Amino acid sequence: MQIVVTGAAGFIGGHLAEQFVKNGHDVVALDNFDEYYDIGIKKYNVESARDAAAESTGDYKLVKGDVRDESLVNSLVKDADFVFHQAAQAGVRTSVDDPQKPNSINVDGTLNVLDAARDSRTDRVILASSSSVYGKPQYLPYDENHPTTPVSPYGVSKLAGEQYARVYNEVYGLSTVSLRYFTVYGPRMRPNMAISNFVSRCMHGDSPIIYGEGDQTRDFTYIDDIVEANRSLLQTDAADGEILNIGSTDNISILELASVIRDEIAPNLDLEYADRHEADADHTHADISKASDLLGYEPTTSIRDGIVDFITWYRDNREWYGPLARNS
Repeated sequence: MQIVVTGAAGFIGGHLAEQFVKNGHDVVALDNFDEYYDIGIKKYNVESARDAAAESTGDYKLVKGDVRDESLVNSLVKDADFVFHQAAQAGVRTSVDDPQKPNSINVDGTLNVLDAARDSRTDRVILASSSSVYGKPQYLPYDENHPTTPVSPYGVSKLAGEQYARVYNEVYGLSTVSLRYFTVYGPRMRPNMAISNFVSRCMHGDSPIIYGEGDQTRDFTYIDDIVEANRSLLQTDAADGEILNIGSTDNISILELASVIRDEIAPNLDLEYADRHEADADHTHADISKASDLLGYEPTTSIRDGIVDFITWYRDNREWYGPLARNS
């Protein structure tokens, strides 16, 4: 089976590419190596997938390029059985500073992928969306029928992408599934995320910095659960045309998160506070019953277990990963 993974040197895309190769699939990995964060992590993701290919029957081919390059995307997708479209300009706060870039990548790039798949033999396109599409909660947990009123340009761009995917399914008959991820974390995560920042600061003897009161809550989802949700879509068409929440249902406040990490690494440190960013969501909490019904999705890693796992991984890899997180 041939699988195209866009954004394959990124956090989620890198884990997906590695797992698919381990499972014996041939992976074409597309990434532009944008320096949104240090590309050392992206290079590590690529090497992990290459190592997996060396020990399996699957093949791994890296293509350096951009999803906004229509001809390149067409050439890669035309022979693909499945496309896992992870490429995106991430970052809520970044999108507030520069709304044009996430629109260009997350909307125009997605249209290129969908058009290429529409004109090929592709069985299914799986699109990475985000809980950022919901915006301010009218009720919790969010189900897929909750109003979508994003509070950042990033959220708007992800909402546009998943709606295009839905329309391509309804109008053109292309099998598409959009997965709304809820704050994914784990080994090789971006160094500018809350968990990696808290861990890095504590490891270096600096207090975690909490933006606002810390009463914001998040549904953090471990990377292994994200990978399993995606892998299931190689086997079933039950979710074609659908939009699904992929979360953990394990809600925690930012204050408690910082405290758990501090207590695990450096209990003597105080917590510090700074002004909150306006574009940050108040709360995220996933109702995953739809994904459970259609895909059999059940998250397996609690936030506290996942934090301990990440801290262990960080300690083992801090020589190359730690300074990146420290300087982010």
